Amino acid sequence: MPIATVNPANGETLKTYEPMGEEEVERRLQLAQATFRTYRTTVFADRARWLSKAADLLDEDRQEIGRVMTVEMGKPIKQSRAEAAKCAKAMRWYAERAERLLADEEPAETDVRDSGASRVRVRYRPLGPVLAVMPWNFPLWQVVRFAAPALMAGNVGLLKHASSVPQTALYLEDLFHRAGFAEGCFQTLLVGSAAVDGILRDERVMAATLTGSEPAGRAVATTAGEMIKKTVLELGGSDPYIVMPSADLDRAAEVAVTARVQNTGQSCIAAKRFIVHTDVHDAFAERFVEGMEALKVGDPLQEDTEVGPLASEQGRTDLEELVDDAKRSGAEVLCGGARPDGPGWYYPPTVLTGVTRQMRVHREEAFGPVATLYRAGDLDEALLIANDTPFGLSSNVWTRDTDEVERFAEDLEAGAVYVNGMTASHPAFPFGGVKRSGYGRELSGHGIREFCNITTVWQGA
Repeated sequence: MPIATVNPANGETLKTYEPMGEEEVERRLQLAQATFRTYRTTVFADRARWLSKAADLLDEDRQEIGRVMTVEMGKPIKQSRAEAAKCAKAMRWYAERAERLLADEEPAETDVRDSGASRVRVRYRPLGPVLAVMPWNFPLWQVVRFAAPALMAGNVGLLKHASSVPQTALYLEDLFHRAGFAEGCFQTLLVGSAAVDGILRDERVMAATLTGSEPAGRAVATTAGEMIKKTVLELGGSDPYIVMPSADLDRAAEVAVTARVQNTGQSCIAAKRFIVHTDVHDAFAERFVEGMEALKVGDPLQEDTEVGPLASEQGRTDLEELVDDAKRSGAEVLCGGARPDGPGWYYPPTVLTGVTRQMRVHREEAFGPVATLYRAGDLDEALLIANDTPFGLSSNVWTRDTDEVERFAEDLEAGAVYVNGMTASHPAFPFGGVKRSGYGRELSGHGIREFCNITTVWQGA
């Protein structure tokens, strides 16, 4: 795959880049290793000052980098600017809290005495250079939610970004350098996917994080396992959105539209499977379809656009194949369901009903504005449908019944349960999944400790 900016709104190639050769990759690996030796000794106050400066610069650059993201992967421009603002917020969150989150911990005095020690401390020390293999769908956020905690912990980062967002990738390296971080603290590697295996095998790379597809996660996990290296994986999702009879139906349907089409539906945590109790199914379906049909699809650079093009031609083809397979197998299309004429990789907001377990769209992630609608007879059936997926990233539940809330919180197989609201990542809360959605956690105190050497310091009497 070439490293290039291709505008998904019209298919025009705007900028191409030559992949870095072996010599340049080697130079950057050497620089990362050398920089880590000194960067790991910096104090939290300096790291926080640099990260806060990066947040300030990102705020200043919001218009410009927002346009770059939109042109590179098709995100509606308002969402691009919001993504930049979210990244700045996360940077400040970690700048303000990292020292406390990584402070030494002292076990209970009784346990210390029982071990025969006069003092025991648990320390969080950085690992070293961490390789981040990142996707195109949130080209700033996916990187920053790794980079902010990793840099505050004293690690250095090596970014292998998606080949379709090279300008965003290079911007990130420049951003951290302008903010005051040493040159080797955060480096972008403009290389293709084939180069990842060799880089991960290099003894100077201490760990890796990947957000992306299940096959990519499996490849990275396999290599990391062979090399005995820590990994964090955030892979696909096919999140359920459950609506029970006590829900605020108007609000649930309104939020459902946004939850399905955020980032043109190209989000791992977008709600994809809408499971509605039979008592309110028809009323919800009417509202939901009406909302999906009313969305403004068009040029992502226009301020009023709500749904832009898919990021790639292949992405649209994959989505079409899922929908066509469902239609051939008897699913009913309530809206959308066919690509429009004209340039660009557009696909309309689509709702399918009558989906069965034999259809591919039931088992596979629909990465685009396609929703599947299910009818559930009761809470148990809703749970059965919700958990009938290889994924387990997040989930959404709409109910005002406290007993139902507790049941869903206990039995949904997912890394998060959002009640009466839409799944969203926030720097204060751990983020990640179970089953084929990956392992490990990003964000919060859990995320910053993922790439730390958790060290016991035992002192005798």
